[in-house]
Amino acid sequence: MKGNLLRTSQAAACAALLAIGLALPAHAAGEHGGGHGGHAMPAAAASIGKPGDPARATRTVDVDMADSMRFTPDRIEVKAGETVRLNVRNSGKIRHELVLGTDADLKAHYDMMMKDPGMRHEEANSISLDAGKSGQIVWRFDKAGTVSFGCLEPGHYAAGMKGSVTVM
Repeated sequence: MKGNLLRTSQAAACAALLAIGLALPAHAAGEHGGGHGGHAMPAAAASIGKPGDPARATRTVDVDMADSMRFTPDRIEVKAGETVRLNVRNSGKIRHELVLGTDADLKAHYDMMMKDPGMRHEEANSISLDAGKSGQIVWRFDKAGTVSFGCLEPGHYAAGMKGSVTVM
């Protein structure tokens, strides 16, 4: 009963964050588990873009996630309006994820993940991968600026597992 109340209050907190942002559909490719009770992480979609059509991807970028708590590359440059396929690979021995968002969204969601480390992402702007697994995010970067990404697994984001996409 206590665990159900905790999950209910965390779901309510996630729902409150959704009121601030725009929920994205849950259709990213890759290995995903559990989820956030059927709701998406707010991603301030207007500022970071939107899910892309795989048939319209103009470029593919390979991104590696490692147990050194780093992404390679951790800096990506794209053109405004470009649809990019991110081929994401977890070369480590533990679970990692890549979540696109604003710095504020990533920080807020990381704080929630610290309270419930069993959460898994199933949104178009994220991919969560077990060791040795690969998957994709296809994203259309609409506006010039910076889109951040990070691993929100407990301890990873704080250890510096972050990166950015510069949209020109």
